[in-house]
Amino acid sequence: MDDYYIAIDNLRYVYNRGEPGEKVALDGINAGVARGEFIAVIGANGSGKSTLARHLNALLLPVAGCVMINGLDTRRPENLPAIRREVAMIFQNPDNQIVAATVEEDVAFGPENLGLPPELIAGRVDAALKAAGLERLRTVPPHFLSGGQKQRLAIACALAMQPGCLVCDEPTAMLDPAGREEILNTLLRLNRGEKITLILITQFMEEAALAAKVWVLDKGRLVFLGAPAELFARPELLTACGLEPPAPAELARRLRAAGWPLSPEILTLDDLVAQLRRILGRNPFLNQNMI
Repeated sequence: MDDYYIAIDNLRYVYNRGEPGEKVALDGINAGVARGEFIAVIGANGSGKSTLARHLNALLLPVAGCVMINGLDTRRPENLPAIRREVAMIFQNPDNQIVAATVEEDVAFGPENLGLPPELIAGRVDAALKAAGLERLRTVPPHFLSGGQKQRLAIACALAMQPGCLVCDEPTAMLDPAGREEILNTLLRLNRGEKITLILITQFMEEAALAAKVWVLDKGRLVFLGAPAELFARPELLTACGLEPPAPAELARRLRAAGWPLSPEILTLDDLVAQLRRILGRNPFLNQNMI
């Protein structure tokens, strides 16, 4: 585990420890994240996803085991400032993360609190607004923004602190489909273009399908860690955890069972349509315009 950017070793966390209503939220979690990786964390409500997310920038501390962030142990108080600069959190409700009167003032808030020189703050604000696609909205009051724009503002505020990792706790849960697409495109661009490590907590299987790896939590335990295609080929595991595969992956699985020569790597609607077009195009008895 020493080679990982983020290393989780036998992590255990208990709410109301030693009191009435004690609840084990995480139990024996072992996992690692490489720098620049994209991990999706999924699970039913109450599975421990948000509790795990809050351990990754030391908002919560283990009752047993440990979490290491870039070689720093979250249990050591002297490490907390560096850990929280390294790992930025994006929460579900962007309104809870807005503190200033304009977009650019909100983005500047974090660097200003670090006491950075004004010219350095200005450069960070410009870079963060560009990365989040908000350059043209810099003087707009945040309450005039759409839900997706507000969430991109939260991302820009995090980027101004120059983190190595973004932990996003269901950032699209309160957005409409257009807003969800905005945020996903922004996060994918940051991960693939800027090489920022991305950990996405989500209940949307279509979002999890975009990750390099998926972690599945069930009742506080990590029951799966691997590629999305491997996970979605195991519907019995998903069902046992109260989850469903993405519709395109499930349709492709059923078509394969019926004899269609489809790849097991199909995860998205675009993947499925492209393969069906190729199959129908090769068959002189079928019209490829059927799809």
